[in-house]
Amino acid sequence: MAGGAREVLTLQLGHFAGFVGAHWWNQQDAALGRPTDGKERPGELCPDVLYRTGRTLRGQDTYTPRLILMDLKGSLSSLKQEGELYRDKHLDAAIAWQGKLTTHKEELCSKNPYLQNEGRPEGVLRSDGVWRVKSIPNGKGPLPLRTAKTADPLTPTEGSIRVWSDFLRVHLHPRSICIIQKYNHDGETGRLEAFGQGESILKEPGYLEELEDRLHFYVEECDYLQGFQILCDLHDGFSGVGAKTAELLKDEYSGRGIIAWGLLPGPYSLGEPQKNIYRLLNTAFGLVHLTAHSSLVCPLSLGGSLGLRPEPPVAFPHLHYDATLPCHCSAILATALDTVTVPYRLRSSPLSMVHLADMLSFSGKKVVTAGATIPFPSGQSLPDTLMQLGGATPWIPLSACGDPSGARCFAQSVVLRGLDRARHTSQLTPGTPLPSPLHACATGEEVLAQYLQQQQPTALSSSHLLLTPCKVVPPYPRLLSSCSQLGLLTDAPPTRAAAASIPVFGALCSSSSLHQALGGLARELARLDLRRWASFMAAGVEQDDLEEMLQELYSLAQCYRDGSGLMD
Repeated sequence: MAGGAREVLTLQLGHFAGFVGAHWWNQQDAALGRPTDGKERPGELCPDVLYRTGRTLRGQDTYTPRLILMDLKGSLSSLKQEGELYRDKHLDAAIAWQGKLTTHKEELCSKNPYLQNEGRPEGVLRSDGVWRVKSIPNGKGPLPLRTAKTADPLTPTEGSIRVWSDFLRVHLHPRSICIIQKYNHDGETGRLEAFGQGESILKEPGYLEELEDRLHFYVEECDYLQGFQILCDLHDGFSGVGAKTAELLKDEYSGRGIIAWGLLPGPYSLGEPQKNIYRLLNTAFGLVHLTAHSSLVCPLSLGGSLGLRPEPPVAFPHLHYDATLPCHCSAILATALDTVTVPYRLRSSPLSMVHLADMLSFSGKKVVTAGATIPFPSGQSLPDTLMQLGGATPWIPLSACGDPSGARCFAQSVVLRGLDRARHTSQLTPGTPLPSPLHACATGEEVLAQYLQQQQPTALSSSHLLLTPCKVVPPYPRLLSSCSQLGLLTDAPPTRAAAASIPVFGALCSSSSLHQALGGLARELARLDLRRWASFMAAGVEQDDLEEMLQELYSLAQCYRDGSGLMD
């Protein structure tokens, strides 16, 4: 890999993970969209960390996500499992049978209207509505494709999106998509509902060998593999798939970073008791097993709680979203994910996945919470904005672990991106009395570091300040209530033209709030009468497994007691 990028292999496991992943890859693709002429200064983020170069059978250069994606039968809609860029020779093997053939042809799914004009590989839809050929980073040059024009940048309507592939605009490699044929995405039967079902999938030689083959394909072409990031549904049987995947990665690729993002869609209601009990059990088993085999685990959800009692979804001051729509919830989580993963994707002086995990997970604290301010207020200087926050937590919690206000932070990794350099420091006229020590700082990095020190003086903190904003071009939904096209918060009425990029403030935190969240989850499980939910146990989980999981969950919660010290 040119430039010595520290490659990361992404694994997406589950349908909601597919939604988050689709927005994530669309945002990465949009960030690649600026034409390069060799004179432009390289960006702050290195795309080679996530992408791989390749070549089609026709000799055409490609640049595709380094990705393995697992979902269920019926989840792809019009997307072909082998992708549309080029076909794998193994998938096109000639039929050797010389006898009589009977052909059974399934009716094709209609393509989402948004994707009707998206059959053009390796291009980018610019904000001016022009489809431009995209240059591959590191000097490989543009692909020999035509330029097309659309009347307007399109945003798919919420009603037109049924599955994540309805708005994925990135072309995938033929070895990316792996469909689990034994379970159905839709319907009342044949569903992947329980942790034990998910675990058993990767105990079957066929699925295990397929995953191992895909892992070897991607890993063997890496020069400096730093690790794996797993986007995994926690609420259903994919929690078991994620647990077995993390175990496989730990066994086969010892020493590499494994960061697991446990995804929970929302909201849910008390009117579906079996679904809620399964969600509770799957989440607990998933968290415990992922923690055992990963370097770091972070639940991601817009819900207010991991437990059975429904809590209102979190609210953002400048976002209007529908919590019942996966395409809205996943867009917000993808934006947070695109920000908090910045440290191990930097072009210059990156913090490796292993080092990031080590910093956040000392003394057994391998579960962290995430938070983000989307968008970050950018109308004033950074010292002014942070001073106005006072002692309040500067981000919205995104891990369904309750309100972090007043909680002790043991360690944190913070990223602020997209703020104009002129706003990094105080803009006061010389001689004006300084409102706070933040206004005396000479750089934005000093402002951010001093602010974090003031907020959590005993915490181990790492911070990064980037000029690069987060891309929110279509098909990202229009969630911003009062932003200009440049992503600046404004009091003016919303304009027809949506913001193309926004500043975001994101954080990963090892916090004492996890003591209550994980302990509360364990206590709820301990009160369950599992005789009523024998079907969950029949899917491959023994009573001993449940008792062991509860003990480990209690032990994990104890790691986050507020009285624990840095060296406990």
